[in-house]
Amino acid sequence: MTKRLKRVLVPGTFDPITNGHLDVIERANMLADEVVVGVAASLGKRGGPTFSLEERLSFATEACSHIPHVEVIAFNELLVEFAKKIKAGAIVKGLRALTDFEYEFQMNSVNYTLDTQVETLFIMANPKYTYVSSSIVKELAMYGANIEPLVPEVVKNALHEKYGSSELAHKSNYEILQKHLKNLQL
Repeated sequence: MTKRLKRVLVPGTFDPITNGHLDVIERANMLADEVVVGVAASLGKRGGPTFSLEERLSFATEACSHIPHVEVIAFNELLVEFAKKIKAGAIVKGLRALTDFEYEFQMNSVNYTLDTQVETLFIMANPKYTYVSSSIVKELAMYGANIEPLVPEVVKNALHEKYGSSELAHKSNYEILQKHLKNLQL
């Protein structure tokens, strides 16, 4: 007989949420009766998030609306404390590459030191999303690249609103680059 987890926590800054994040959330949903997507305030993150906490919550809520038994909640405390507060049986993290593993291994060690009752489960990224990160998606959007296969529709629209349409983004970036090159020639 297989024991199923009641509730798991999939935490992140989700700045913004990507299709890679959604893949991990959908797969975590197969492991537990309920999934809590914890959107971290991440106020201490270098430079701060691109999108406000309210925007990130809204994006995640809309992006996850097709997945049953998923709740999106903001948090601004230690991950282990939040996991205990919501009675999560485990924290679920996605791993794309070795660099993710090194960071998550360190975080898991810290979390385990803080509370040995909070387990961490790792889900390997779907190969089609191993290169996708929020940072890469934002950079692609700034340069007007097609981000449609990488993010939910709500995020695509928000990034286009923030950085302009492809043509405008290319034009403004081209103008900035030309100005910079002209200054270098002086």
